[in-house]
Amino acid sequence: MEVYLGVDVGSVSTNLVLIDKNNEVLAYVYRRTQGQPILAVKKGLQELQKDLPPNLEVKGVGTTGSARYLSGVIVGADIVKNEITAHAVAASTVVPEVKTVLEIGGQDSKIILLRNGVVVDFAMNTVCAAGTGSFLDHQAARLGIPIEDFGVHALKAESGVQIAGRCTVFAESDMIHKQQMGYRIEEIIYGLCESLVRNYLNNVGKGKEILTPIVFQGGVAANAGIKKAFEEALETPVNVPGHHSIMGAIGGAILARERMANGGESKFKGFSTADINYETSSFFCGSCANNCEIVKIQVEGKTLACWGGRCGKWEIDQVERPLASV
Repeated sequence: MEVYLGVDVGSVSTNLVLIDKNNEVLAYVYRRTQGQPILAVKKGLQELQKDLPPNLEVKGVGTTGSARYLSGVIVGADIVKNEITAHAVAASTVVPEVKTVLEIGGQDSKIILLRNGVVVDFAMNTVCAAGTGSFLDHQAARLGIPIEDFGVHALKAESGVQIAGRCTVFAESDMIHKQQMGYRIEEIIYGLCESLVRNYLNNVGKGKEILTPIVFQGGVAANAGIKKAFEEALETPVNVPGHHSIMGAIGGAILARERMANGGESKFKGFSTADINYETSSFFCGSCANNCEIVKIQVEGKTLACWGGRCGKWEIDQVERPLASV
């Protein structure tokens, strides 16, 4: 069976997925990055391989996410794309007519506007963690509630209390104050959901024409309270895909399938790449006033790739310029 691998490495989670030629998900891995993207990718490959039949052939690999270049070198990517493109492609596969994609991940959030299947605008919030998965994880732990049950508790409330949501510090102190006033936990949790949605729409979605159909994806889409708050604020249904937490990886796999549609040999290094010891380091270019910090990845002293410069000088393929001396 011919399959395609998608890898999405973010600051919080690392996701790997295998799809077939019809974009059906065959297997996937969702794991925490924990500040070690190389180890996360290697462990993800090992987990993914465990239950796979021996007759699978990986015909293409796509990587995305904040560590897309790094993971691309490790697995041997045929295409490396930003997360905006990957999430838009995945959403379009689930809901072909999608016009708005709401995506909230572990430490950032984004909105993507599509018209006739083409991305026409987007916005991201990477400055503040308010409303992201890491903030919700922290609040769930503080309240002693498993994050998986956070949305269930929110749905038990008939209405939410007013919570300040523009800042993580203010939101937490406001929640504590409401607890001290005697409000029920369910009302506080749903109030937080409403507050985070308001914050998202007033910042990430500010000035954007949010049209239906709407797709809500990312890890936070598992929270039924956030979904309900979005639907109430936008006064329209919001679609949550079955594989909402790994949509970036799915988009990467779909892009790989499209890239390899005309044939050709994939650059995939195989699942055994998980046994290779990679080393990363950085240096400052110094060739111009930008003085870019360049990241390089090596195996046994040999430089496999470099990236990070504004001009692309260090991203030249090894075939064009040896990088071993970098």
